[in-house]
Amino acid sequence: MRVLIADDHPLYRAALRLALSEAVPQAQIVEAHDVESLRAAASEPPEPDLVLLDLLMPGARSLAPLAWLRNQFPGTAVMIVSANEDPEVIRRAQEFGAAGYVVKSASTAELIHAIRAVADCGQWFPPGIAAMARRSEGSRATLATRLNSLTPQQYRVLELVARGRLNKQIAAELSIEETTVKAHVSAALAKLGVRNRTQASIVFRELEI
Repeated sequence: MRVLIADDHPLYRAALRLALSEAVPQAQIVEAHDVESLRAAASEPPEPDLVLLDLLMPGARSLAPLAWLRNQFPGTAVMIVSANEDPEVIRRAQEFGAAGYVVKSASTAELIHAIRAVADCGQWFPPGIAAMARRSEGSRATLATRLNSLTPQQYRVLELVARGRLNKQIAAELSIEETTVKAHVSAALAKLGVRNRTQASIVFRELEI
C-alpha cells in the first residue's frame, strides 16, 4: 500500500508515520508539506492508495485539496487529519468524499484504529461529533456531486479559470489547443449549472472553511 502523508508540521508527520507503521506495517510512505508538493507526490505513479490530509496546509486552507484528490484519483481513499474539530467541517469533508476524519487531539490508539478502518476500505468519523453537525445546505451537497461529475481535465481547466487564467494561458499550461480549452470550459460550466467564468470562480470559493 502506498500512503501519502500531507501535513506541514514535521513533528506531526513523524507521529503519523509511527501510527502508520502500527496500522499498516508494510506501507510505502511518501510525504508532502504543502499543496504543491501534495499534487506532485500524488501524481507520481503508482497512485496512492491512501492519503492522510491536513486541511490547513500552506497553499489552501480549504476543502480544495480534498476535492482535487477525489476528482483526479477516485480510487484513492482520503482521510482528513486536522486540528479543526468543527462538526460542520467534518460533515462537509464527508460530503466531498473523505473516507475518514480524525482530529489531531485524538489519542494514538484512536488514530491507529481510524487508519486501519480506512485502509481496509471502510470509513471512520469521530463518534458523536459528526452526528452533532448542522444539517447541510442542499447547495453544498449538490456542489460536491457536481464537482465529482467533472472529468479530471475539466476539473484542471475550471480550476485555472477560477484562478483568473485566460483560455490562451490555460492552453499553454496544459499543453492543449485553445479550442479544447473552450470545449472543456463549456462542458464544465454546464455540469456545475453556472453561466459564466465569474460564477465558476464563486463555486470554488464554496470550498473554503
